[in-house]
Amino acid sequence: MSKQPYNQFLNKPPFASTALNNNKGPAPQSSPPEEQEPAVAPPEAPAQEDPKKKLLDSITQLGQTNVPQLESNIYCMTIIGQVEGHIQLPPQNKTTKYEHLIPQLVAAEQNNKIEGVLVILNTVGGDVEAGLAIAEMVSSMSKPVVTLVLGGGHSIGVPIAVAGSYSFIAETATMTIHPIRLTGLVIGVPQTFEYLDKMQDRVVSFIARHSNISEEKFRELMTRTGELTRDIGTNVIGVDAVKYGLIDEVGGLGKALKKLNELIEKARNGEERVLQ
Repeated sequence: MSKQPYNQFLNKPPFASTALNNNKGPAPQSSPPEEQEPAVAPPEAPAQEDPKKKLLDSITQLGQTNVPQLESNIYCMTIIGQVEGHIQLPPQNKTTKYEHLIPQLVAAEQNNKIEGVLVILNTVGGDVEAGLAIAEMVSSMSKPVVTLVLGGGHSIGVPIAVAGSYSFIAETATMTIHPIRLTGLVIGVPQTFEYLDKMQDRVVSFIARHSNISEEKFRELMTRTGELTRDIGTNVIGVDAVKYGLIDEVGGLGKALKKLNELIEKARNGEERVLQ
């Protein structure tokens, strides 16, 4: 066998490429690529609240764009709309839930930084037992409490309005005094009347104890006819409420805060005398 066909056979691929590589010498071995550490994402900066959203929330919740922040020794509690008790009212009603107010009063009583409480009312009344519960809590506080009736303090709002250490009513505010009533199923038996009469006695006696009006005068206002269009009772305006002895003084926010600060100062002086 001649060498020429054999050489031609070796010069054909894949032998030709191998020979070509052999002629160039051994290929330098490339160093393995350095292992790169996995990239760690930088910690994300805390998302800042959008100032526009914060502004809109402030307008929606509080009706204003800027709320002054300050440390105060006075706790302000508002009772707005209808006092909601054991029965949940429809969502379209503006309500104040008594189970929300009671923990606030307990916290204000326990907080040493709080020296006085301002209760602002604009309520149409509501659940009798819930209103009495709030009134009893307010009247039993050891710290000075000033109440202020703005707009209206009707029905079961009257006991709450007189429960504080001192009470104010705006000149244009009103208070509706009328007998209590039951809602839902009413059984037409004498026991129903006796139950209503006893509950009404609780309301009347509480108001008489915490204000300067007598039980007889309050019952007379409560059962007066010809005053209210669809009910019996009396609609008392600010000056008349003071004249009857139901409220201590006609005034607004400035007078209420001034009186509360005076009561706080008296309480401080009383504690100092006890310590001495």
